Amino acid sequence: MPIQSRNDWWPAILAALSAFCVYTCMYAFRKPFTTASFENISFLSIDYKIWLVVAQTVGYTLSKFYGIRFIAEMKNENRPMAIIKLIAIAWIALLFFAIVPAPFNIIFLLINGLPLGVIYGLVFSYLEGRQVTELLGAVLATSFIFASGFTQSAGKFLMVTFHVSEWWMPWLTGFIFFIPLLLFRWLLSKTPAPSAKDISLRTERVVMTKTARVHFVKSFLPGLILLIIAYIMLTIIRDYRSNFAADMWKELGQGSDASVFTTSEIPASVVVLVLMSLLVVVKRNMNALMINHAIIIAGFVIAMTVTILFTAGMISAFWWMTMTGVGLYMGYVPFNCMLFDRLIATFKYAGNAGFIIYVADSFGYLGSDFILVIKNFTGVADSWTVFFAKMVLGLSFAGVILVSLSAIYFHKKYKEYLSPLSPNLNYV
Repeated sequence: MPIQSRNDWWPAILAALSAFCVYTCMYAFRKPFTTASFENISFLSIDYKIWLVVAQTVGYTLSKFYGIRFIAEMKNENRPMAIIKLIAIAWIALLFFAIVPAPFNIIFLLINGLPLGVIYGLVFSYLEGRQVTELLGAVLATSFIFASGFTQSAGKFLMVTFHVSEWWMPWLTGFIFFIPLLLFRWLLSKTPAPSAKDISLRTERVVMTKTARVHFVKSFLPGLILLIIAYIMLTIIRDYRSNFAADMWKELGQGSDASVFTTSEIPASVVVLVLMSLLVVVKRNMNALMINHAIIIAGFVIAMTVTILFTAGMISAFWWMTMTGVGLYMGYVPFNCMLFDRLIATFKYAGNAGFIIYVADSFGYLGSDFILVIKNFTGVADSWTVFFAKMVLGLSFAGVILVSLSAIYFHKKYKEYLSPLSPNLNYV
């Protein structure tokens, strides 16, 4: 067993549940507005919801680029208050979004996205570099699979049941989740530091200076390029599916069902939680790194396969959307937790996984912004659903090739690392 006594499991369980709940609460300040249609409203002849999604995504993308330095250099003692302050800023922005009339309130969705992009790195920093990081990371990753649909359902419920306007619904949804956020953030702050055994198995996680960050990127540049391009593709598909789920479900005939946002995400949550948690038993870091590559490839293949079956009329719309989610999150989740954590551990590199996660994330969301602009501002005639299906098929095929090449690169790199003639990759 990775953990020697039963008593040692309780801090891990508390950390996992606290991280899950904190990140779920964060989604209540980010995603609910996407369930509103903002029908019959446009700005410069463009659908108003498109402006809102693009504005928030641009803010979120800028936050990811800022997070490369912010997360790498964040000191442990500053994390708890940073989480609350940043989410409070996002919540206040939603208040002004409700108060200020259109189209002037678009800017407040951009402001809303700015602080939220670094929350994941702050939460994950409590979990990385441990014997059970896969288990902890799998639980955290399940939160952003489950939370997207759950908070969207909450927002839809407020509009359908209590007739809350689409302008006030995002702020009110955040209000409901703010007190739980305070409680679970406090519990997360009680997470103990990694033990000596954790450090010996997974390498000590330290603040990374600019020099250290540059050294890390140069050390693994070809492999990182392959992985980041693959991650850009995953982010594009996953973000499009999340942002325009309401529009696709409407086209597919299930737009009035608030529960569909949650029920369609449950299989992905369960599959990812079980699959990634099992990596805890893989003690050899290089083996785990290769298994992560295999899971990502399998995710691309699943998404591509079910899309082919759906376009051929062989499966229902519900199971197409659901199983596409399973495949996408099988590919997406390793990048956000396990893949880079094991990369650092494999090569015993003094640093933190949060830094490289944010390098990948920043370019991933930049790619998502680009596709939003292409789809919505250049007159592409495809429906939301048809455009999504085309993206899944094209990008998944390319993703399989890129991740396969990455696996070959890191396998070769590890052989060089083990050679007595190889220079030490560690940088302190």
